[in-house]
Amino acid sequence: MLLRRLALASRAAAAEPGRRAKTGLLADCLRGLGPDEAPAAVALLSGESHRLRTGLGPAALRDLPPPAAEPRLGVRETERALEAIAAVHGPGARAERRRLLTGLFERATDAEQAFLRAVLVGDLRQGALDAVVADAVARAAGVPSAAVRRALMFRGSARAVAAAALTAGEPGLAAFRLEVGRPVRPMLAASAPDVGTALERFTAPAALEWKLDGIRVQVHRDGRDVGVFTRSLDDITARVPEVVEAALALPVRSAVLDGEAIALGPDGRPRPFQETAARTAARRDPQRLRAEVPLSVQFFDLLHRDGGDLVDRPGRERWSALAATVPPGLRVARTETGDLDEALAFFEGALAHGHEGVLVKDPAAGYRAGRRGAGWIKVKPRHTLDLVVLAAEWGSGRRRGFLSNLHLGARAGGEPGLGPWVMLGKTFKGLTDETLAWQTGALLERAVERDAWTVRVRPELVVEIAFDGVQRSPRYPAGLALRFARVVRYRPDKSAAEADTVAAVREIAAAEGLGRASGPADGPGGSD
Repeated sequence: MLLRRLALASRAAAAEPGRRAKTGLLADCLRGLGPDEAPAAVALLSGESHRLRTGLGPAALRDLPPPAAEPRLGVRETERALEAIAAVHGPGARAERRRLLTGLFERATDAEQAFLRAVLVGDLRQGALDAVVADAVARAAGVPSAAVRRALMFRGSARAVAAAALTAGEPGLAAFRLEVGRPVRPMLAASAPDVGTALERFTAPAALEWKLDGIRVQVHRDGRDVGVFTRSLDDITARVPEVVEAALALPVRSAVLDGEAIALGPDGRPRPFQETAARTAARRDPQRLRAEVPLSVQFFDLLHRDGGDLVDRPGRERWSALAATVPPGLRVARTETGDLDEALAFFEGALAHGHEGVLVKDPAAGYRAGRRGAGWIKVKPRHTLDLVVLAAEWGSGRRRGFLSNLHLGARAGGEPGLGPWVMLGKTFKGLTDETLAWQTGALLERAVERDAWTVRVRPELVVEIAFDGVQRSPRYPAGLALRFARVVRYRPDKSAAEADTVAAVREIAAAEGLGRASGPADGPGGSD
């Protein structure tokens, strides 16, 4: 199949507000592909090809050849070309990558070039990439979506899972299981505005755990071999010797643990998040860094122990297994209660120790990776959302020459009439001089359109925003705006696909007594 058909299907899916319609468009496209082409198409549509580490940034995509007049580039041919670019290393790599990239773009039409640019910089706007593509694969293969998501949890590769689903159906998907040494997609938490709201979502007593402001780590041990992976499945084993040592000290032959690596001060309180992030991102001598910023690890889940998988066991059983394996000093603080006063006291205790808040968990839930389900709910003491920067305005006064006022957007999450990104307001508050300088460069690298006042950018940078509440606003498409928004920090560990949705904002608005704020279909300022 020609790449053009895939590019047009992706464009059509991006224009559709509804998730079901997006899924149908992509599924129809996948059904028309052969067994060799379909996995390649899924790798491109899911953003997996972006993770090939081609070494090509936005600058490399400037001054490329004009588009071809007629489509002749195939889907599998495109994937091979990207794999060839990713395989280039060593002296002269930049020039060779450029040569290969130029050859690829010479054969691409205008629509194909636009699609390739989006693939290479991770800017496909189909909405919830992995989830939509997983559902499309399930529909095209005639298998349950849950089977595809489960296989993705264990294998991590949309390409491999698509190949199994489309050629072998459910039996092929069932072959994917947890493998010690291969990272599992982590389970994610939804949000609630307060502890009481979170507790109301469970019919039985809930488990509460301190929410640490560290780096999510998944630790695999097989004998004396240990691997440590981030939430994005990157291998950071060599950078965190303390975590490796902690895993090797456990009384097990094999284990897969979920937890947080965090830098603590002498008083046991968390050091600034940036210090933890710098430790796990730095490529300098880890032993030297260890002396400067020592890391601790706190585990909160156990997915495998000594040959037995625990993924499908209830959370309460996994915690019991964890408690029998990991000493108290390496486990997060936890309690189980259905009493609101007890839960609030535990929440206040987390804050008193300098932590972010709590995770409220369903003790009966299995481990459901790669999605924000109802089994885990995070609660923080203030309203915070992870939003995406859509644009920025040039500053004035001492901020002249810097991009300052940020345009903040949430994911539409499939709401009709919205999307894919929904602006919720602007802010220039909370920005240090250092952050101003950094964000100006980062945003200019992502610029897609500009005028004298504003630079519009690809929606890639995730920023954590604190705010005092939500108000109705006819100025913005969801009928909502954030009150007194300010920047907490940028989140380089999160992709735009993990940003919060408008639904999360509506929930906060409802908790504040606003009811459902109007969207475009309701008319400015109205409510139901």
